[in-house]
Formats: sequence, structure tokens, C-alpha cells
Amino acid sequence: MSYTVCSSEKLRKSGADAETKAMLYLMNFREDSSEMNYFIVDFFNDVTATDRMARKLWDVQSKASKTATAKTIGRELVTLFKNFVSDFTFVDYIIFMGGVPDTFRQDSSLNIFDISNINDKALTSVRKGLIEECIKKEYIDDSVVTDENIDNFLQSVWFVIDDKQPQDYIREIIKNHPSIIPPDSDLIAIFNEIRNKQSELKNTNVEGVTIERIDEALSYGRELKTQEIRLLVLQRIINTDPLSKGIPEPFMDVYLKYPEERRKMLLEQCQSAMCRALFNNSLAQVYWALFDNVYTTIVRHPDKNIDYVFDSIPNDLLNACTDFDAFSLKFFIAKIKEGVSQ
Repeated sequence: MSYTVCSSEKLRKSGADAETKAMLYLMNFREDSSEMNYFIVDFFNDVTATDRMARKLWDVQSKASKTATAKTIGRELVTLFKNFVSDFTFVDYIIFMGGVPDTFRQDSSLNIFDISNINDKALTSVRKGLIEECIKKEYIDDSVVTDENIDNFLQSVWFVIDDKQPQDYIREIIKNHPSIIPPDSDLIAIFNEIRNKQSELKNTNVEGVTIERIDEALSYGRELKTQEIRLLVLQRIINTDPLSKGIPEPFMDVYLKYPEERRKMLLEQCQSAMCRALFNNSLAQVYWALFDNVYTTIVRHPDKNIDYVFDSIPNDLLNACTDFDAFSLKFFIAKIKEGVSQ
């Protein structure tokens, strides 16, 4: 069993936006989203999700166009079809689109549907476009372009029409923490940062790479993890302006025990350390590991105080976080706890 990467591509901004929306759709808007752990970029397809052990695949082809004809939509299914007839098995085959013609759907209120909701004339055009594109592509063997394969494939495809704005995809990530949801402008900025990270993963060339197992795809460094994306969003929201929010309530006990004449200095030192850690690029991985550890502990033990979280951090991670001392680390924990636990 093997799989060869073909037809990776560079995208315009609109295409990059569509790929990020498609990834966040997989991550947040499906009944099986919780099964997805990795999102592999431009390897199997525009975006392909895998589970934690990289044994299952969800495949997405994204297209930004809102005005594509039925025949064009058929052509755009070609990479999904390539994967359908490959040696690898995919849980779902999804085309994520900006829009469809008015005559495409039987029930225009459905934005997620299979071919049973496509009008007969439109479906004929979809089928014709797909076959023509398969014949054009050198990486698809003519022998697999059979009526049986085409029909079985089309019955397996999910058509998803993007009906949301970029900020809606970010808001969904933090819907359980309404007290920390920022203005739309901040949500859009976070979306753009995720989009840029996703696009940066395409800097390495994987065209022609052949793998024998799904998990080998992770060796090429083209993946984002669900937890990484969630933490990025929370980190950007909680620490957007760490100097402007005063004393977090969970830190108040520590603050009030300190001599009154030195409290202002303590607060300034904690804020300064937090900013150093936030912008210290040389220790970025350590910062992420610390944030992940603190956030996960708070979510699992929401009733525990900051001392409990502090004591739960492994010693090797504490030693690696050189921007923090005991006070400033408790201040950092309190910031996260105040933002997440409300």
C-alpha cells in the first residue's frame, strides 16, 4: 500500500482563506470533530484531518469561488477522486465551496448535503466535469475512471457551502467562554494568524513524495494540531494586552499578603515577566508548553486555586521557563484562570 503526493499548489489570499475555513470547519462544526487531532496541509489534499494515532483520514478540497458552474464543481472534485481510488481509505470526502449556482440544489436551504440534493441536470454536469478532469490529469490512471468508480465516488462526497465569516470560525472555538470573546476585529486578526501559519507549512516541497503509511505524512512537518490552534486562540485573547487589565482576581490573595508599600513594584515585575515570556521568540516552544500545561490543568480542575496549578507544573518545564519566577508565574496562571474559568 502506498500514496504519492501530486499537484500541490500555491494559493491566492482568497484560496488561503477558504483552506483555513475548511480546516476550522473540520475542527469545530462536525459531529466527529472531537476525533480529529492533526490537520495536514496540502499533502493529500488542501486539508486532511487525521485522528490522534493517524489511522483515520478526513479529506477536504476547498474552493473559494461563489460562482462556479456545476461542471466546474465536477472538475474540482478530481483530487478527492484521486484519493478515493488510492490505496488509502478516507472516512469522508468533502468539497468545501464558497457557493453554488441557484439551479444546483433541490433544497437551497441545505448547506451540507450529498448528491441526493443535487438537481439531475446539475449532477450530469458535475459527472461530466469530473470525468474530463480525470482524463486530463497524468496522475490518474485511465483504468480507474470507470462508471462504477465515478458513481460510487459521487455517492460518497459531501458538499459543504461556506455560510460563515472568518470571525464566526474563531468564535466557535471559544463559545464555551463567552466572557472572553473579543470584538470581531480581534477575531479576524486571529483567523488571519492561523491562515498565515497554515500557509507557511507549504514552504517545503513534497511533490512526488511516496508514503506507505498514513502516519508517515506527519514526518514532513505540514500539520497543525487541534490543541495548538485552540491554545493560539486563547493565548491571543487572554494576553492581547497584558498590561492593561490590572490584577487578576485569582492572584489577589498573593497580592494582598505582600507588603502594601511594595505591591505596585510586585505587579509591575509580574507584568514585565509576562510580557518578556510572551515575546521571547527563543523560548517560544517552552512558552507554548507552559501555556498548554497550565490551561489543561485549569480546565480539568476548575475549582483548584493557582497554587494547585503551580505545583502541578513539571520541574523540567519550570526550569526551562527562565522569564518567570514564582510570583510572576502565579500571576500568569491567574491571568489564564481568570480568562478561561469565568
